[in-house]
Amino acid sequence: MNDEVKPDADTGIAGLLRIMARLRTPKTGCPWDLEQNFASIAPYTIEEAYEVAEAIREDDMPGLRDELGDLLFQVVFHARIAEEAGDFGFGDVVEAISEKMVRRHPHVFGDAKIYDAAAQTTAWEAHKAAERAAKSHGGEPESVLASVPLALPALTRAEKLQKRAARVGFDWPEAAQVLDKIEEELAELREALAQKAPREKIAEELGDILFGYVNVARHLGVDPEDALRSCNAKFVRRFQAIEKSLAAEGRGPQDASLDEMEALWQAAKKAE
Repeated sequence: MNDEVKPDADTGIAGLLRIMARLRTPKTGCPWDLEQNFASIAPYTIEEAYEVAEAIREDDMPGLRDELGDLLFQVVFHARIAEEAGDFGFGDVVEAISEKMVRRHPHVFGDAKIYDAAAQTTAWEAHKAAERAAKSHGGEPESVLASVPLALPALTRAEKLQKRAARVGFDWPEAAQVLDKIEEELAELREALAQKAPREKIAEELGDILFGYVNVARHLGVDPEDALRSCNAKFVRRFQAIEKSLAAEGRGPQDASLDEMEALWQAAKKAE
């Protein structure tokens, strides 16, 4: 790593904030950056978070350093847009998260006693529930499902909704019971298909099945996003093995029958 820094270079968080300000300066800034708003850069923020997770999965420390920088820049970008609108600035973001971390860790910054991670998770959720109740200002209590972000991937959001409901006792005791429920949902999907139900009805039944499988994953302690991501990688690996085998014969998948490709798939499976 090159530690040399030019005397006039912008370094540290203050430097990054100055860079962002210059990019957003009218007339002299970057035309692309000047055109952006919260909505237009939100997809990039989500993408950068996924790239951080990918670098972690790959154990790519140089990549993780760079991806964390990209993610930090997204925070700075949002804060700059808010500051220009007179809503809040980067300092306010830092102050808010610092205050929240101290408030939610009384066993570290106060006199409370918490002895393991499980107890901390319970305490954390209790703090969040109290904060949600405070926001209701004495009106109708906020739903236990409130604040689960709509923008989350559907599998992740389904898991979080289920966890919230489970904390107040709305849950199947065992994974086997969830599998029984999925069988019911599969039967309903088959019936909808047999009756040539509208596409919306079929999509609804399929959604129930997917929601059920997320529930199974939660009961088994498996992250559904990770499980599906691993399955995707396995599919890519085996399909590319099919392509490689066919390419050795001067052919592609479009030139092979389904039976041929299935045989090659099974061969790739055995080779793993």
